[in-house]
Amino acid sequence: MGTWVWWLVAAVGLGIPLVVTAMPEFGMLAVGAVAAAVTAAVGGGTVAQFVVFAAVSVALIAVVRPIANRQRSRRPELASGIEALKGRQAVVLERVDGSGGRIKLAGEIWSARSLDTDRAFEAGEQVDVVEIDGATAVVM
Repeated sequence: MGTWVWWLVAAVGLGIPLVVTAMPEFGMLAVGAVAAAVTAAVGGGTVAQFVVFAAVSVALIAVVRPIANRQRSRRPELASGIEALKGRQAVVLERVDGSGGRIKLAGEIWSARSLDTDRAFEAGEQVDVVEIDGATAVVM
């Protein structure tokens, strides 16, 4: 049996902990083992195989891991619930001022009040939702 087969067995062996533990480093080591198997298949010596295995594995860990960590630390871009309503536009149904009013927001009727207590919005005007305070939309 050729050396390249043993490298493929090693790649499969490294792939098993990848699936079981979800540690991507094992996958990168498995790719390094596949690269070493290719090196063995084209006639590379034992030293070349280990150098290729080490170089490919280290390069993947050095490049892919920081990218994965950045992706993991980013906040999700999908807002849901009341967070999804902030920044949306609404239509004034009843006069909205600092003490209250009604708007139509995302197909629903909401109580609302103006962010600026001196400012009033008349029926039919477009307003922007700044925040949700309990069951009241704060608009401007």
